[in-house]
Amino acid sequence: MQSDDINAIPADWPQPSAEAVLHSRGLCAYIKSDIDKHGGVIDFARYMQHALYAPGLGYYTAGANKFGAAGDFITAPEISPLFGRCVARQCQQALLEIPEGAILEVGAGSGKLARDVLLELSDVDCLPSRYFILESSADLRQRQQILLADSVPDYFSQIEWLDALPSSPFSGVVIANELLDALPVNRVINGVEEFKELGVSCQNGQFHYTELPEETVAAEVLKQRIASLLIEFDPSYTAEICLAMDGWLASLAACLEQALVLLIDYGSARQEYYHPQRLQGSLRCHYRHRAHDNPFVYPGLQDITAHVDFTAVAEAAINNQLEVLGYSTQAYFLMSCGLTGMVDIATANDIEGIEMAQQVRRLTMPGEMGETFKVIALGRDLYIDPIGFSLRDMRGKL
Repeated sequence: MQSDDINAIPADWPQPSAEAVLHSRGLCAYIKSDIDKHGGVIDFARYMQHALYAPGLGYYTAGANKFGAAGDFITAPEISPLFGRCVARQCQQALLEIPEGAILEVGAGSGKLARDVLLELSDVDCLPSRYFILESSADLRQRQQILLADSVPDYFSQIEWLDALPSSPFSGVVIANELLDALPVNRVINGVEEFKELGVSCQNGQFHYTELPEETVAAEVLKQRIASLLIEFDPSYTAEICLAMDGWLASLAACLEQALVLLIDYGSARQEYYHPQRLQGSLRCHYRHRAHDNPFVYPGLQDITAHVDFTAVAEAAINNQLEVLGYSTQAYFLMSCGLTGMVDIATANDIEGIEMAQQVRRLTMPGEMGETFKVIALGRDLYIDPIGFSLRDMRGKL
């Protein structure tokens, strides 16, 4: 592929370096080779898996900076340490009920959430027996190690990085912040007579959507999930379905003994997720803080995500003998965990107060992260009412 064959970004956006273009071109060749091996088309979930996780080439496995102002997007731990401190309060409640409980964070990003959780738990004398981090990116793992060695030096020996979920029974708290949205999704379109899955082909050096001719598992499962909604969908209505989430949650549940699982991500319950007005689904791509819906732009240089169907999360949890303990918006979860009190205590001067107010606004306001992001708590053999859902529990909407 030549550089002008790659689906390019708009001219007024920050342009990638020549080195980055070469990197994307290498990933494109990798994906095209796989498409050729599969007869000229692969399903979108396979394309997304390659684009994000191809060894040494994918968005999350290569070394480019992804988080913060210099990256492509900003997560809640990057906005404020208040987020991690609130999560820690919920962890504290669970750890007090689990003897020798540990914490397992899946996909720790920059490491700031781990740092803030551990600092808060240290302040309240409730540090976990161990802090495990499951991280597939060697680059991110190195960044996490540098940050945590500097931030929590006395506890650093208790932090362990994993390549896979624990093989022995795990007891404690599992945290996954903005993990589920990065699991590969299948895309399905409402055709003339029935739902058809969208695959990916390569024509004239560029990737394109192609309808798969046969009925697929993804199309069938989607039809089953939306049948109960009693909704008429327009032709060309497009939606995502994350078949990978069921397998991921089953694998996690298999290693849990006594645990609280906190999953934090943007998404909604099924009734809203498959709303007929969401004609193009929820697939979003992030490049240098620009959000758009074209996953074929510079593969490997942009994030690809989709909103989470939290009804599907709850169903998968129940199918794997986990209890749904709570479901709420991020705003209500943080306030239930004491966010307001933390701000009142911390505002020692006007400048700090203004900065805190801005951080809280981004974390909690409906137009920011407060309503779009949700928190769901799952449990096994843990008989508590999680404090994070004391102000508002929306399990009835699932």
